Amino acid sequence: MSASAFAVRFDGATWNSESTRFERNIATRESQWVKWSIIGVALSFFALFLLMPLLAVFVEALRKGLGVYFAALVEAEALHAIQLTLIAAAISVPLNLVFGVAAAWAIAKFDFRGKQLLITLIDLPFSISPVVAGLLFVLIFGMHGWLGPWLRDHGIKVLFATPGLVLATTFVTLPFVARQLI
Repeated sequence: MSASAFAVRFDGATWNSESTRFERNIATRESQWVKWSIIGVALSFFALFLLMPLLAVFVEALRKGLGVYFAALVEAEALHAIQLTLIAAAISVPLNLVFGVAAAWAIAKFDFRGKQLLITLIDLPFSISPVVAGLLFVLIFGMHGWLGPWLRDHGIKVLFATPGLVLATTFVTLPFVARQLI
């Protein structure tokens, strides 16, 4: 036994100093089969719900071969989708940077009235379903929504257009910036 790994007795079991603190505490010690069962369940969940769908996407995309796949990438619709994604990211990232850093700075540095409300608003995208978030945008910007008639009268299209995509992307990703800094 090395000098840094001295043996310590806890309830008849020998633990060395390199063991984790949870294994040294009898209340949090688990047997090997429990540890491996939990790891097995977690890895199975990961494989079933992440790797299998990802594998299915690649299998379907490459079903007819690499030539067809790469030919589909240069079609007009695909190029437009890629362009729209890059535009949304190019607008959303700076917006998230500015508003996320400002919100995190205000929350971390100052005590002010409405601080809890700001934290709640930042966490809102984490707590609601994407379907509910989409409904929120339809109720606000749709033709029969709160701002719909005004937007229509002024020739501004938000839903199913680039501004709607940017709003949705910013709404979903803003908490990642702010929460990372808080």
